[in-house]
Amino acid sequence: MKQFSYFLALLLLPFGVSASFTPQQDSAYVRENFTKMEYQIPMRDGVKLFTIVYMPKDQSKKYPFLMQRTCYSVAPYGPENYRRSLGPSPYLMREGYIFVYQDVRGRYMSEGTFDNMRPQIPGNNPKNKTDIDESSDTFDTIEWLLKNIKGNNGRVGVWGISYPGHYAAAALVEAHPALKASSPQAPIADFFFDDFHHNGAYLQSYTAAFAVFGYQKEGPQTEAWYREEISRLYGQKIADGYTWHLNQGPLKNITEKYHYDNFFWQQVVEHPNYDEFWQKRDLLPHLKNVNTAVMTVGGWFDAEDLYGPLNIYKTIEKGSPAAKNTLVMGPWSHGDWARERGFQAINHIYFGDSISTFYQKNIEKTFFNYYLKSEGENTLPEAYMFDTGTKKWHTFDTWPPKDIPATKFYFGQNGTLSINEPTDANARFDYLSDPNKPVPYTSETEGLTFTPRRFMTDDQRHASKRPDVLTFVSEAMEEDFVLAGEIMAKLKVVLSSTDADFIVKVIDVYPEDHPAYAHNPANVQMGGYQQLVRHEVFRGRFRNSFAKPEPFTPNEVTEVDFALQDILHTFKKGHKVMIQIHSTWFPYIDRNPQKYVDNIYKANEEDFIKATITLMGSSVIEVGKNPPLQGTINMEKK
Repeated sequence: MKQFSYFLALLLLPFGVSASFTPQQDSAYVRENFTKMEYQIPMRDGVKLFTIVYMPKDQSKKYPFLMQRTCYSVAPYGPENYRRSLGPSPYLMREGYIFVYQDVRGRYMSEGTFDNMRPQIPGNNPKNKTDIDESSDTFDTIEWLLKNIKGNNGRVGVWGISYPGHYAAAALVEAHPALKASSPQAPIADFFFDDFHHNGAYLQSYTAAFAVFGYQKEGPQTEAWYREEISRLYGQKIADGYTWHLNQGPLKNITEKYHYDNFFWQQVVEHPNYDEFWQKRDLLPHLKNVNTAVMTVGGWFDAEDLYGPLNIYKTIEKGSPAAKNTLVMGPWSHGDWARERGFQAINHIYFGDSISTFYQKNIEKTFFNYYLKSEGENTLPEAYMFDTGTKKWHTFDTWPPKDIPATKFYFGQNGTLSINEPTDANARFDYLSDPNKPVPYTSETEGLTFTPRRFMTDDQRHASKRPDVLTFVSEAMEEDFVLAGEIMAKLKVVLSSTDADFIVKVIDVYPEDHPAYAHNPANVQMGGYQQLVRHEVFRGRFRNSFAKPEPFTPNEVTEVDFALQDILHTFKKGHKVMIQIHSTWFPYIDRNPQKYVDNIYKANEEDFIKATITLMGSSVIEVGKNPPLQGTINMEKK
């Protein structure tokens, strides 16, 4: 099935093939320079994990291990079938490593039972044969590799993107002494805030992804065993995902039609709040006393995992201040740094050429070669951050910026946005939110997709025109204006109903005379373009506790405070800052009925009601400022 193959290809991207080397060249190089070996490595509880080792044929020196653990298959299987490329990039493939790939517990050719975000068990005592987690499985694998694979130098590195990034982060918990470097890339930290949820709100755009994670396999598998459920959705020809999702009605219909036998969906449905089920799957509390060098990587326009990389970095920084801890954030969507397209653009916005190559050669290769091979110098800064407005790399000695006064945005009459000057605190701004006519998340019509990506820089003019979207715009900048660091929305609201979501968006408004970009279709005009820069959704019922939701009291002023993800963006001279606030964003985010129900996954059609939402003038958006830069590298085409 063509649609299934396309979906699976998107999900199981190797995250390591660069346009700098064609697949044919890569495949030939791997076969000519590496020997492939397959093993079933026993864990402490007796479960065996399928592991592939690619050993350099040149045995004149010793090599470090560079390992990826994945739930997405280590294919191709069979000793005669070789990968097209090895490691995080073609540059590292040629640097001299023993590359290791492992199917995690319960996936493909490994034994055991799969558990999404398997809870960590403190202790990691190899003598305890029953307490297993991703950290212990990594520990046991490293121990076996050191003892059984000759020609190693006693050092191990791990890396991975997305779910494999989570495994790379989990390896840091009570890590094996030989683990010297880990690079969690777009890592999942907590499924209540990453991927399937944002602040507890369900990402309806992830509906099809449940097929991949919600079925246990029967015995060893070299092919996907969840094809049938994917075909339930992707077997349909769906041109308009917005209309299709709206026609499904409440989420309970998704359960009945598509996910009735999916164990992960059932877990999500039965745990709508941040209860013990989710809390014990949060990796962040376990990232203490980290001794391994860490380089966490993310994309500013990652619609899937932006919470994970930022918060894993910050957690290690706080809990292990002596750790060698580096953060890299570039102008990428999910995993784009691992493949080079040459021309780096997100939807309509171009950011520069060969940005992924720059990262792979100057950042990633430097990190692994230094810590695993003692080659070169550790020239990496604390934070390597890309300014998405000026389109330049910047280096910082701390992130987020410290000891810099916050910028505050206030809301004024007639849609004005004031910077650092309070407006009328008694002002009221109303909109009528109708979950049966939700705000589209994109200006374009998209089919049924596995998590949309292009909208992360999308033009917001379609939303500005809607009466159910509050839009506030500043005066044009008289000079370049930088927003850097954390964003906090401090809203004071009044509801006519008992529940609502709140979407806050930070937008860069281009001057009306801004020239069009040659790479865009003729109908995409950059004059007045309203570029989405940062957004977040918050499910209002969780304003006091994610574990214990509460209804709103109608017609009562209520505080709703929540964090957006970090930002590094310069609003250029002549540009304006816009902030939008609304309560639906579909089908990226599921619809809140706006009538409080105990479990939205089980809400009925009649529960979805209109609500008048009032934003008080005493609300404020706070953003950190940019400290002095250590250095800049311009990636924008002259």
